[in-house]
Amino acid sequence: MFHYIRGILAAKFEGTVVLEAQGIGYEISVPLNSRVLAAGEGEELTVFTYMAVKEDDVALYGFEDEWSLDIFKKLISVSGIGAKAGLAVLSAMPAEEIKKAIIFEDADMLTRAQGIGKKSAQRIVLELKDKLGSPGENGYPQGTAAGGIFGDNEKEEALNAMIALGYSRSEAAKAMAGIKEKDLTAEEYIRIALKKL
Repeated sequence: MFHYIRGILAAKFEGTVVLEAQGIGYEISVPLNSRVLAAGEGEELTVFTYMAVKEDDVALYGFEDEWSLDIFKKLISVSGIGAKAGLAVLSAMPAEEIKKAIIFEDADMLTRAQGIGKKSAQRIVLELKDKLGSPGENGYPQGTAAGGIFGDNEKEEALNAMIALGYSRSEAAKAMAGIKEKDLTAEEYIRIALKKL
């Protein structure tokens, strides 16, 4: 099926764009915070797409990059989460924030999305926390040039060391997230984190 469509932005509406490629206008639903909606009409864009086919409907969903598309596919793999709910989650926060919420088991953050209640958010966390890998893996964007979800190589090293010591990813990530000090060595981060567990 279509992995992406490259074309000219012919029109845009709230949450929808029309991308013209080779004389065909593709109507694509996009997250409300997508950079695609910030583009000007007549601009050439590449939109990564997912086609949802139902008995009575065929719809295209589009994203500005491949990792947002990947998060969307993971969200809709969760039982009870359809394409519209997945789009609502990506409209409420960037893909990187969704990944953090799932890894840190912060279901409350996911309830910011319209139509996502506490039970649905908890189901998303439960079903996806082991599928997303460690922070900074799977080609997801990394907080800063320093890399990793924390944007600090030493903190990332400490997180991985905690996991190697036998702590779960969520336990280690929560302990690391609570450390406010900056520019410490990995050993110093580990020492502080261990006191929090």
